[in-house]
Amino acid sequence: MSILARLFGRQAKPQAFIEINNTFNSFSGTGYNSAAFRAAVDAIARHTAKLQAHSADSGLETLLTQAPNAYMSGYDLLYKTAAAYFTHNNAFMLLQRNSQLYQNSDKAEKGVASIYPLNPASVEFRPGSDGALYLECNFPDGRQVTFPYSDIIHLRRHFLTNDLLGDSNAPLYSLLDTADTLNQGISASVKNGTSIRGVLKFTSLVNPAQVKAEKEQFVSDYFNPANNGGIAATDQRFDFVPVGVTPYNVPKEQVEAVNRQIYDYLGVGASIINGTYTENEFSAFYESIVEPFALQLSQEFRLKTGAEITFTAERMEFSSAATKIKLLHEAAPLGLITVNEARKLLALPPVADGDRRLQSLNYVSADKADAYQLEESEVSPNGKTEP
Repeated sequence: MSILARLFGRQAKPQAFIEINNTFNSFSGTGYNSAAFRAAVDAIARHTAKLQAHSADSGLETLLTQAPNAYMSGYDLLYKTAAAYFTHNNAFMLLQRNSQLYQNSDKAEKGVASIYPLNPASVEFRPGSDGALYLECNFPDGRQVTFPYSDIIHLRRHFLTNDLLGDSNAPLYSLLDTADTLNQGISASVKNGTSIRGVLKFTSLVNPAQVKAEKEQFVSDYFNPANNGGIAATDQRFDFVPVGVTPYNVPKEQVEAVNRQIYDYLGVGASIINGTYTENEFSAFYESIVEPFALQLSQEFRLKTGAEITFTAERMEFSSAATKIKLLHEAAPLGLITVNEARKLLALPPVADGDRRLQSLNYVSADKADAYQLEESEVSPNGKTEP
């Protein structure tokens, strides 16, 4: 039984809905069936899931960083949401509010009780008789559930031609077909290597049953890995005529070129996918892919919950040890970071009294520097202070 089936055993009575317009059709994404596309989406989702939520609403922050619901962690929620976002160009999360859980209780307070990612096969937007907008979700198991759009975190990508949904990945479909054809070519090339290796040419007429029996015996004797002597013996009944098969090898450059175009469409480089990226490459990836997602996520949560919230990542954690040490060497004397912040950057546990900043005595504030310079200018060459 799916999570939705447990949560929504009964479907709420539908209100009087009318369609907004015919353009709000279902979205679909076939890219996830492509190995290259899935690898790219996985890399993006893994790094995006490292985002940490920060909010004055401690309850909401706890949900997003620890356990948004009883079935997954905060990492799982962000991973699944990011994967849907880059696969379908739309991602949905359901906010289950406290007021919905405790309608007749003193716990009926504002706030979010849990958050669930939604992965519908199709969606339709419908206005209700109360004037609010509703999202009708059709799930792969046939279940149809309608949610108030005010309870839906909706992220969209390639948001242009549709009024409410991100556009499809239609421009990518031909490229995905090409990638599939290349993969089939590789598979066929491997199979051709194990196809007919030779022909048994009988020197006299024999019946079909005997032909089959002789062929099976010959294969058993000389094409069995256990019989690897490399020598076959025949008599005058038949001759073995080898068949030369030259398998077609798909050019590696073609496969790499197609995969690179898929990666480019998603905005991620091969180095990010295979984990060989440099600091500059990761910084560019973070700023162009992860940060826009985090900004959209922050704004949507702020709109739907009213809470100030930001999603950030400790980017320096992905830097080299040399870069970290250089940063600490330059930042610590200026009092920019605390002792525990420096230890966290080096993957060390916090220490007592470590939440204080240390600063070199070689540095003073600007106003004190001005006062010091003024005092020096008032001292005469003979060492006496001039009036």
